[in-house]
Amino acid sequence: MHHNWQYFVLHCSLRYLATSTLLATENKTVKKIIVIIIVLLLLAAALAFVLREPLKQAAYDRLTADMFVSADTDAFDPGPAIGSSFPGLRAIYQGREVNLLGEFAGSRGTVLIASRSLDWCPYCMKQMIELQQYKQAYDDAGIGMVAITYDAPQLQQAFIDKFSIGIPVLSDIDALSFKTLGILNTQYQAGDRQYGIPYPGMIVINRQGIVVGKLFLEAYSSRVSATAALEYTLQALGEET
Repeated sequence: MHHNWQYFVLHCSLRYLATSTLLATENKTVKKIIVIIIVLLLLAAALAFVLREPLKQAAYDRLTADMFVSADTDAFDPGPAIGSSFPGLRAIYQGREVNLLGEFAGSRGTVLIASRSLDWCPYCMKQMIELQQYKQAYDDAGIGMVAITYDAPQLQQAFIDKFSIGIPVLSDIDALSFKTLGILNTQYQAGDRQYGIPYPGMIVINRQGIVVGKLFLEAYSSRVSATAALEYTLQALGEET
């Protein structure tokens, strides 16, 4: 009986040791798997951080690939009537309020570019980048360019710095400019994130402050190209290209 009890104790001890060894091995394996998973997640997060801008830009490029058109051919026509006096605006530029566009005018006139957002609208950003590429052509033609969006000045400045934009960009005050111009997008209400954006487009103003042309497309995802807009502007101002 005594030997049987010793055998039982020995058997239990060996079984405990075997179980403990197995559990320890399993725990080490689980820990290794957890460490590997954590390392892979950290690597994935780091890769996503490094590639976030290239991936974002690639998505924007695909989205805006066919946005430019050669003419304004639809019937959508918001904004001040052609032949009317430019009504003015209320906007911020370089920390001060601006009401008129005389300081931005070229020798022949001015193009006001109403844009939705230079912070989140890929179509607006691409249009502004393209217009900047042709700014010298507008300058040479005696046409001043000035843009306006609903973005806060600091958001505009981030875009301006990133893409070396030389076109003056105004920040509308409480949607007052877009309301005055008759181009406020009424799809959004006060409190909405996008409240205050305009219908995107261009308004051509001559040296006398008269509205002589407009380019507004109903589809916000389409814009008249910079070269076509320059040709239209010169014609609207009574000049031959």
